[in-house]
Amino acid sequence: MLVKSDVPGINDKEPEGLKEDGTAYRVLIVDDSMFIAKQLGQIFTSEGFEVAGTAADGAQGVERYKEMYPHIDLVTMDITMPVMDGVSALEKILEFDKNAVVIMVSALGKEDVVKKSLLMGAKSYIVKPLDRKKVLERVVSILKR
Repeated sequence: MLVKSDVPGINDKEPEGLKEDGTAYRVLIVDDSMFIAKQLGQIFTSEGFEVAGTAADGAQGVERYKEMYPHIDLVTMDITMPVMDGVSALEKILEFDKNAVVIMVSALGKEDVVKKSLLMGAKSYIVKPLDRKKVLERVVSILKR
């Protein structure tokens, strides 16, 4: 079986998803679209992040966050979801942990909701359709501040 050292890499940089101590940043993905959740998961794991959990709606996302607290570094939060939308879930997570790092995931045309989320305490936002490079740039710039 080949190991990484057997194949010279064109991309021999350190993975973006690792903290200074070498452990992975832990991410919770909250999105009702299995496709988007899977796509985000692949983007994160490809850079060494650990997808600690997923949730299909805001209510589940809040519960998962509370279960995993304080061992969660980042939440990606879809805005439009059934049961509880992302803005309400953001509010509940921030009530529970004012230092939570939440990045909203939004379709184009939701600028007013994104602005409201940022004012409430979301750290940033990602626009769908997802662009791997932009997702990583945004996430890493927030986590490594």
